[in-house]
This record gives sequence, structure tokens and C-alpha cells, in this order.
Amino acid sequence: MTRDIASEIRTLVSEQPVVLFMKGTPDLPQCGFSATVARILEHVGAEFVGVDVLADAGIRSGIKEFTQWPTIPQLYVKGEFVGGCDIVREMFETGELKTLLAEKGALAAQ
Repeated sequence: MTRDIASEIRTLVSEQPVVLFMKGTPDLPQCGFSATVARILEHVGAEFVGVDVLADAGIRSGIKEFTQWPTIPQLYVKGEFVGGCDIVREMFETGELKTLLAEKGALAAQ
């Protein structure tokens, strides 16, 4: 049976409010960009699921095809692709990220 990576990704991003496709895990990131996005999400109080693309070659190549976005990390909020490290960092600095997460109900209870 052939694996349907796009369906796996679609299921992941639709079942979890905030998903970060990253290199490594939130506790042990394996690249600086992934670490930056994970720390930003923690800082704003977002509860998120980290998907380690290094642990699954299918997901690693599939996520880039899924979004037509060439780099990892990739952040999804309520099934929608938000962006990579530069976009997330910029949104954090302007306050846009916290607003988006709050509007989508994706922040931990304060």
C-alpha cells in the first residue's frame, strides 16, 4: 500500500490547532530556525504539536510539496499555513502572531 503523505499532513493540521513542522522536537530542536519558532510559540503561550521532519523522510519532503514552501520550519494554525521562521518572527515582533493565535483560540488559558 502506497503512503498518502498529503492526506497524513492534512489530517495532522486539521486535528491539531497549532502544528509546527520542524527539525527536531520542541524540547530538542535540531536547527536554529526551528528552535526560534518553537521558543516564540512558547513565549506567546501557544499550545502546539511539533512534528519532527527528521524522523520521517516522507513528511520532510511531503510538507514542502504540500505547501509549495521550500523550507522547514512550517507553522500551521487551525489548518492554515502561516509561514516559516522569518514570517513567524516578523508576526511576533508586530504582535500579529499573538492576535492570530488568540482569534483562532489557540492560546493556552492564562
